[in-house]
Amino acid sequence: MNKLIFESIKTHDTIIIHRHVRPDPDALGSQGGLGALLKASFPEKKVYLVGEEDPALTFLVTMDEIAETSYEDALVIVCDSANTARISDRRYKLGKQLIKIDHHPNEEPYGDVVWVDTSVSSTSEMIVQWFLAHEDEGLVMTAEAASLLYAGIIGDTGRFLYSNTSPDTLRAAAFLMEKGAVPQDLFDELYKVKENTARLNGYVMQNFKITNGHTGSIHLSKTVLDRYGVEVSEAAVLVNSFAHVEGMLAWVFFIDEPGHIRTRIRSKGPAINQLAMRYNGGGHPRASGATVHSLEEGERLVDELTALCEEYVQKHQK
Repeated sequence: MNKLIFESIKTHDTIIIHRHVRPDPDALGSQGGLGALLKASFPEKKVYLVGEEDPALTFLVTMDEIAETSYEDALVIVCDSANTARISDRRYKLGKQLIKIDHHPNEEPYGDVVWVDTSVSSTSEMIVQWFLAHEDEGLVMTAEAASLLYAGIIGDTGRFLYSNTSPDTLRAAAFLMEKGAVPQDLFDELYKVKENTARLNGYVMQNFKITNGHTGSIHLSKTVLDRYGVEVSEAAVLVNSFAHVEGMLAWVFFIDEPGHIRTRIRSKGPAINQLAMRYNGGGHPRASGATVHSLEEGERLVDELTALCEEYVQKHQK
């Protein structure tokens, strides 16, 4: 699969890289990191990054504005998006060839070439693997690319604290540091919060609910967001605020957006990605996203999450 991707890149003059909506550090890190190393390796090619911006993450990389005609005879690569519904910028279908690179469960194997590996921590780590497999064929890893890929890895591994961190992950991170990634600079940018976000965190800690001792939930309404002057993307970073409460196995953040409620689900026990898929989302067994359209629908999701936690407790008490 690595070789097929490399050959496809070599044979196209225009490469357009997409990723999923509501981008996180791995989506932007894999997209931007791949883009940066391709620009350095193939300066004669046109390489574009597309998708909606997240104001909280523009310090990592910004997107290109391109015309629809740019897709003619182009290679389109989608990073870190498990399904087509979540691909940012619907023009991804207009290219000559489509490649999927992802580490989520392969529920929808779209594209002409599909490279999915759920054993890898992040799509950014997969890009490092791909680079190392072809480094002797002229690929160039710049400090910019290394920084973006490092950001993607630490984003999806929780700074190497999550169970998806492997020895290979740490080796990839060490390689990226050797190529110019500066962890302290990335940590300072990725994990700093504004004062109003910190105060909203106080509200979260005072108002989250626990069901049956294992399931946490909080709803941040537009009224609350406006009171604290916090954007949705800024509030979303607080998803793990009460993760370490004793007994907590899984939790859900509901955040109002126009027309729907953004839903972030996390777990230290039961797998939650199938639950997320039932609510217009998907993701990893321990970290998923979804969308609900009413508080009543959100309550049903919490009930299902609570049932998963109870089943998990019963299974592991035996």
